[in-house]
Parts: sequence; C-alpha cells; structure tokens
Amino acid sequence: MNDDRPPCHAPTRALSVADVLALPVLAKGQPQVVTGVPQLDRPVRWVHITELTDPASFLKGGELVLTTGMPLPQDGAGVRRYVDELADVGAAALVIELVRRYHRPPDTLVDACRLRGLPLVTLAKDVNFLEVTQVVHALLLGNQAEAMRRTQRVHEAFTALTLRGAGPEDVVRAAAEMCGRTVVLENLVHQALICEPSGSTVEEALTDWEERSRATGANGRTTARGPAEWLTAPVEYQGERWGRVVMLPARADDPAPGPEDVTVLERTAMALTVARLIHPTPWERTAHRSALRDLVEQRHRSAEDARARCTALGLPADRDRFVAALVELRTAGEGTEPEVRLFQELRTAGVSALVGELAPGRLGVLLALRPSQPWRPVVERLCGLALGLDPRAVVTVGCEVTDLADTARSFREAARVAEATPPGQPRPADRSFHELSDIGLPRLLYALREDTRIQEYAEQQLGRLIDHDTQHGTDLLTTLRHYLDAAGNKTTAARRGGLSRETMYQRLRVVERLLDRDLESGAQRTELHVALTALDTLRGH
Repeated sequence: MNDDRPPCHAPTRALSVADVLALPVLAKGQPQVVTGVPQLDRPVRWVHITELTDPASFLKGGELVLTTGMPLPQDGAGVRRYVDELADVGAAALVIELVRRYHRPPDTLVDACRLRGLPLVTLAKDVNFLEVTQVVHALLLGNQAEAMRRTQRVHEAFTALTLRGAGPEDVVRAAAEMCGRTVVLENLVHQALICEPSGSTVEEALTDWEERSRATGANGRTTARGPAEWLTAPVEYQGERWGRVVMLPARADDPAPGPEDVTVLERTAMALTVARLIHPTPWERTAHRSALRDLVEQRHRSAEDARARCTALGLPADRDRFVAALVELRTAGEGTEPEVRLFQELRTAGVSALVGELAPGRLGVLLALRPSQPWRPVVERLCGLALGLDPRAVVTVGCEVTDLADTARSFREAARVAEATPPGQPRPADRSFHELSDIGLPRLLYALREDTRIQEYAEQQLGRLIDHDTQHGTDLLTTLRHYLDAAGNKTTAARRGGLSRETMYQRLRVVERLLDRDLESGAQRTELHVALTALDTLRGH
C-alpha cells in the first residue's frame, strides 16, 4: 500500500451535557434532568462554578454552570433574568445542588429554564464541584490535543498527496477516507465529475444531483449550505473558479459537519487546485474517461449507481437506446484535443454522448439516443468528425442496447470489430464504419493472429510444403493458393498461375504427397484454405 495514502481518522465526538452527567464524579450526585432533555446533546466547552447573581458576564458560551443555588434571586423576575442571561450567552446547562438552600428546584426556575430551552439538572447529593471541573477539563483538553493531532495528520496527508502529484481522483478519495463522508467534485454547471461515496451508494449521493446542488446556492468560502447541510468549498486560483468540492453526510442522522470536516474540505480544495495546475487533462475529460472505463469493465456496484453517475455527468441515462463506438486515431493531435472536439461537435449536433480515451489512440464514445433517432446516421456523423481529425481514422460500432447497464456488451462488440480490422482495411462501400457483420474469415483470423493455436495450425497444415519450397526453390505454395482460390478447378488454377494443365496436375500431385492430403476432398481443401488464410494474416499479407 502506498504510504502517502492517508488513513481514515474518525473524529472524536465533542463532550456533551449527557456525557458529563454520566461521569462517575457527577453520577454519584444522582443527577435528574428537570428541563431540556432534547438539548442534552449540546457540546460542553468548559465547566464554570459560580455563586454570583450575574454569572453570564463571565461566560463565553458552551459552559456547564455548577451552583449550590445560594446566589439565586428571591423574586421571580430576578430568577427569569438570571436564566435569560445564561441562555443568551449560550450556556450548555445549569446544574444546581439541592443540599444547602433548596431541596426541590423553585417553580420559577423550572418554568424559566423550560421557556428558554436551557437544560436544568438537579443533584440530590453533595458533589465536589472542584473534582468535577478537574475531570471534565482533563477530558476537554485531551480532546483538544487529539483534535490538534488529527488536524496535523490531515495537513501532512494532503501535503504528501500534493508532493507526489496526486490527481483529482486520489485527492477526493483521500478526503472521503479521512472524514468518513461522501465527497463530490463538481464543475461550474453542477455536473458531478468525481464522487467518492462513504456510508452511502453512488446512487444515493448523485440522484437528482444538479437540482440538489443548485438548491444549496453559491458561496465563496467553506460553509455548510442548503437544507441538507452540505459542506462546500470553492476550487479556484487567482480569482478563476473551476468548480467546488462538496462533503455530504453519510446518513440522514449524521451530525452537522464540525471544524475538522471544514479543515479536511479546505485542504481538499487546495490540493485540487494544485492538481488542476499540474495535470493538463481537464476534469470533464477525466470524468468521462473514468465513467466509460467503469462501464466497459462493469465496475459499478449496481445499475442504479451507473445511471446516477452518468446522469450527473449530463448523459440522459434514462433513454432506452445506447450504442457504443470506438474511434482509432493514428495521426491525431496529442492531449485531449480529439476528445474535446468530438464531444463538442456531437453536442452541437444535439447528440448526447460520453467521449473519453480508453487507451492511447483509442477513443470510446457512448451515444444515448432518443426513441425516434436512428443510430446509423448518428454514427455516420461521428465518422465524418473522426475522419476530419485523422483521415486514417477507423470507427467500429457495437450492437444497440436498451439499458445503460448493457453498454459493456456493446463496447465489447465494438472492440472485437476493432481487433479484426487491420490497418488500411477499406471501409465498406455503403458506410464509413465497421460492424460485426463485416468480419469474415480473413478478418477473424487477423483478430486471432497472436493465438498460438492459430500459429500451430498453420504450421501443421503447411509447414512441410513451405520447407520444400525453401529447400528446392519451388513455389508450390502459390500453386496451392491458385487451386484453392479456384475452388478446386484445375483449369482455372492453371490459367491463373500461367501454367499448362499437365504442369498444374504434376505440381498438385507433389503437394498432395508432401502434405498427405487428398485435394479432391472438399473438407480437406477447406482446412488448407483456412491454414493458408491464417498464414497470410501472420505474414501481414
């Protein structure tokens, strides 16, 4: 495993009011929650012991306030003011000990806390408040130190990614692993280019992506946005914005993103900026390539994931007709120019497609067709564009399929046709592309030319004849070729070879003896014809 790959660090959950009440040092006081049960998940930032009538002036928010109740005002208005000030400053909870002044909380205090949503907790037994502060503060400081260590690891992980020139896929994957949330990179028109799900599927993350993404609005800083509390950060450089990176909750009940999530997303945006500057391939082309390769190799977790991903890239995956094509370019320009031009020309023509490089010199094109749109004219248009890029381009087409999940079959068929199309193969008379029906015996054997079984067969059938020609300076192989091409007609074969009939007969008898074959047998002639065609293919004829 690559050492630069960051491990997944689950953030330590903030200490809540409920957590503090469960600590043994407070539990022995028999705490009872009187009001604010739904607010017990409030984070506790600090513990504050007070016997003042105005403790709020010493607070900053998030404190668990401990008191014996001695400073509480006698009058109802004073109690309400006391509670209002605590609530306004954002105190986490009020804990009152019912030992010295009170044996039950005053009704005015209970009503005021309930009205302001401030958790009120009573202690039936004496508790050492100083010991409470020591224990809770030690936990809080430990959490802060661990948070600082995790933040440092985040910075180190992204620094390592940047130094080794990681691409955008690596960066997004690392972010998802570190935060345990789904991370998506989108472009300026809200197309999801890279999605790394965590705790969810691609389908769950990307369904209706554009609509949901637009609902979050735009912002120039890292912030939680929209009804779903997406955490977003812009990816930009020197005022030019390229897109944004989005962090989604893994589940609907996940807590809101915290400071560590913000740190991860900000570093993700920075790393993506660097990746954009050092990797010349546009993100859209990378996304199309990745989506096509996943379709070809059937790497999607489910058909629903495949449809959601392609839809988020702008391909109408709900259409019921798809055709895969391969474009072999031999003299095209370098980089992504051929992909960009093909995609733009198809889009201008109103054709929905994914276009991406599948291998050097080979572009994959997935066409999504409208119900009334015949595919052959669309592929002809694609051929015209490809030939404009490279006059020697070869376009091969697979079968039409009715489900996006079946496009791998169409791509496999197009690849088989490409494998059986030798360089310089003339295009069919009625069209500019090649399809499976064009593959006859010579092209089939061309596709299988590297199979040792084909090589062995050709040698076993014709090897002795070839050796005889080499040793004696004869050309019996050509004589056999004329005879087989003439379908066993000796007169025609003699004429094609410029030989007399007697010479032809004599040579054929020698061929039969060397090969131990009966040339009058149609089956044996077929075997020799296949072997000779294979030999021509192996020799590059």
